[in-house]
Amino acid sequence: MKTRKSLLLIFVLALVAAACSTAATPCDEVEITTGENGLPDLGGCEFTFAVENAYLPFNYIDAADGEAKGWDYDVFNHMGELMNFVPVYVPAAWDGMIQAVADGQFMIAGDGITITAERDEIIDFSNGYINLAQRVLVAVGNDEITSIDDLKNGDYTVATQKGTTNYEFAVAELGEDKVKAFDDFNFAIQAVISGDADASIIDETAGLGYMGANKDQVKLVGGDLTSEQLGFAFPNGSPLVDVVNQGLAAMEKSGKLAEINAKFFSPDFTVTYDDIAECDEDIPAEYLPEDCDV
Repeated sequence: MKTRKSLLLIFVLALVAAACSTAATPCDEVEITTGENGLPDLGGCEFTFAVENAYLPFNYIDAADGEAKGWDYDVFNHMGELMNFVPVYVPAAWDGMIQAVADGQFMIAGDGITITAERDEIIDFSNGYINLAQRVLVAVGNDEITSIDDLKNGDYTVATQKGTTNYEFAVAELGEDKVKAFDDFNFAIQAVISGDADASIIDETAGLGYMGANKDQVKLVGGDLTSEQLGFAFPNGSPLVDVVNQGLAAMEKSGKLAEINAKFFSPDFTVTYDDIAECDEDIPAEYLPEDCDV
């Protein structure tokens, strides 16, 4: 027989359970205060972050343990600790990611996005967190191509990923007939390694990360082709831009950003595309791309 006391206990527990099950407030709706560390305090809200989970070294799924890893994860997880928010990573295809951010589907996107004037018309950017240059990448045994001029003057095929500034630069410099576009960055590099393409135009940071475990297969040649910055993308007018900018500044001042950069953007980074998984039954469902059928 239930006593009044036991009924009261059940009622209290039900209230606690209801409170615990209540969804956290989205970070673009909270009142931002100042924490004891002098940085913004977001009160434990949820911050949705679009990731491709297929772009080394920024984000990937480790096939060995099914865990999501990469530069984006290390940086944004640390920001969450600094400014009291919960990162919620949402897998999204690169093609359409920027428009999805512009439409407000995500509060932020990573994936090594180059800051351009054209993109800045529909989204807001954080301060640049990495200066980069585009470079030419070729198979290690290729001694014919040593610069962009060789690609311009010879009968060569250049592999790039669709929708990237690498693709836009390659088409502008070499003409569309010489450029072979792939949906996935890895496919473009594998085309160079297999000989299906003669070269690729690639961001230097991604190229160094890729070369760490493939230095016997590919190499960067020639000088810098462009000078650009990478930044996080936000919907226009987002109040979270300043939050992330303050987080980046704090991480730079503390040396944490340099530590993470050294971990991922150097030849010491040895993860390859063979080591990551995109559609694997052992990967938690929340990390699988939408088109996976496992």
